Amino acid sequence: MTTKRTADHELDCRNTLCPMPIIRLREAIDGIEAGAVIRVLATDPASVNDMPAFARNTGHELLSSSSAGGVYEYFFRKDSGS
Repeated sequence: MTTKRTADHELDCRNTLCPMPIIRLREAIDGIEAGAVIRVLATDPASVNDMPAFARNTGHELLSSSSAGGVYEYFFRKDSGS
């Protein structure tokens, strides 16, 4: 049985190209509480490399990533700042 991941916030970056998904994610994640989960939707194929790099460079946790029908889905947990 698969469990559908849930998020506290959602960011729709479909139909935007690099670097906009990362810029919008940075702005959105700055505005949410530590430990919250944000779901990001993107259609830019560059996001496959950009989103994991964002996690590595910022300390926010990339919980999962998947794709279906040309839409990439990412779940991040905001770093607690510890």
